[in-house]
Formats: sequence, structure tokens, C-alpha cells
Amino acid sequence: QDEDVLLAMQPVAIQIKRFCDLIENYPRTRFSTLVDSDFSFQNIRKEASLRSIKLRLWLDINNGMNRTGIEPGEQAQKLYKKLSADPQTILKGLHIYDGHIHTSDPTKRQMECESDFAPVIRMKAELEKDGYPVKKMVAGGTPTFPIHEKRANTDLSPGTTLLWDDGYASGYADLPFMPAAVLFTRIVSKPGPNLLCFDLGHKSVASEMALPRVRFLGDHAFEQVSQSEEHLIVRCHNTDSYNTGDAFYALPVHICPTVSKYPKVMTVQDHKITGSWRVAARDHTLK
Repeated sequence: QDEDVLLAMQPVAIQIKRFCDLIENYPRTRFSTLVDSDFSFQNIRKEASLRSIKLRLWLDINNGMNRTGIEPGEQAQKLYKKLSADPQTILKGLHIYDGHIHTSDPTKRQMECESDFAPVIRMKAELEKDGYPVKKMVAGGTPTFPIHEKRANTDLSPGTTLLWDDGYASGYADLPFMPAAVLFTRIVSKPGPNLLCFDLGHKSVASEMALPRVRFLGDHAFEQVSQSEEHLIVRCHNTDSYNTGDAFYALPVHICPTVSKYPKVMTVQDHKITGSWRVAARDHTLK
């Protein structure tokens, strides 16, 4: 069965060769990727031309994330038209990721999303007026995908929805997803009055945000006060109720970087471990 796979990161340098390798090695899969500049386009086109393969490309648009993409406007339209006219390219459409929108209130979030997306809509209309149809868009992160879902010919790109985490669960009450990933941890020390130490350090859970880094399941009055590579320190006022070796479950505040810290994850069904999944995405080189 044929499948579509979008590499939603503009390949550069050796990554271009690896992307073209995928196209050649898996001919039944329709691989596509992003470009956001003519320079990047010419580099990937050169490699594809040497191999006589067609490129499926999306124009990556920056509508406020300020991470990747070209801002909607005259230069973006010019590049879109160039991609459309290129015989080596199958132009798929526009890719727009608005992960910068974190507003909790759903009404305000929709207003912010529509405001930031308005330049994209204008550019799309201008392109189509000039005879360059935008057949499809890929849009939205997890907080905004229900808004983009109402747009015609638009694929959605939420990621956190797959496993969920406590950061989104506590921030977006209108998105009632259930957590599907949980961390197992133990108390390894009671280093001082009102302090417990867990084996849940930077190496075990995403730590780029402010404390807390996890939410402990159960009725525990834990205040997370510090974290280092191997340890998480919490303050509580009933430490006599806990002993070293006690086991706990915790939901990560941010699941995405947490997953890549482990070579595999255990699968559980009906309270029993049923197997494991290899975390292939943690490898930064192709085998």
C-alpha cells in the first residue's frame, strides 16, 4: 500500500542525500519535505536532478513561530511560483506550523490563530488569482489543530495528542485527551527534613521548562524544588509516610523530549506489560 510521509524539517547538507536515499530505497512511499528559501531549493533540486528523481515539496511558511519558514508575502509568492513551474518538482502546497500559540482560553486562542493565519490566507488567494493553485495546506500544532480542522483541503499536524502530557492537560481543558505515557520512579533517598529524592533527573524527563517537571499520580503533597542529572528533589511535610524504594508513577509535563531519552518504551494493557516499542527517533543517524 502506498503511503505519504512528510519530513517536516527542511533537509540541508548530508540530510539532502539521505532524503533522496529514502525516495530511491522506498519507491512505494511518497516522501515529501519542506523548503523555505531558493538556496535550499536549489541544493535539494541539484541532488534530485543527479539521480533523476522527482521532488515532492511543501513551501514552509513562518506565520509567527519564528523558527523556520519564509514569511507570507511577495518573496514567498515568488518562491512558490518558482517551485510550481519547476519540472523536477511536484509542489504539494503550504506548510504552516503555529506552535507559538499557547493561549489557554479557547476563544482567545482562536482569535490569535485566525489573526496570525490571515496573511497566509491572503497569500493563498493572491497565488490562486495569478493561476497558481494551492492544492493543500498542512497546518496547526496541538493547541490549534481544532481551529485548522475547519479549513478546506487542510491536513493537521498535532503531535502531543498521540501520548499527551500534563503540560497540555493542565493548559487546555478544551482538549480532553487521555495520557498514554507514564514514568515509573522510586524514592532513592531522604536527604533531610521534609525532603525526598527520586531517580527522575534531567536524563529521565524533559527539563527545559520551569519546575514542576512531572505530576505525580495519587494523593501526594509534593513540591518539586530542584533537579539534577539523576535526581529530583521534592519537599513534603509527611516524609515519615514514605521509605526509600517506594514506587510512584508520574506524568511528564512535556512528553516529546522525554520519549527520546529512552531506547524503548514498555507497552501495558490490562495492567500487564505486553511488550515494548523501540524509540527509533532518538537515533540521529541512519543505519
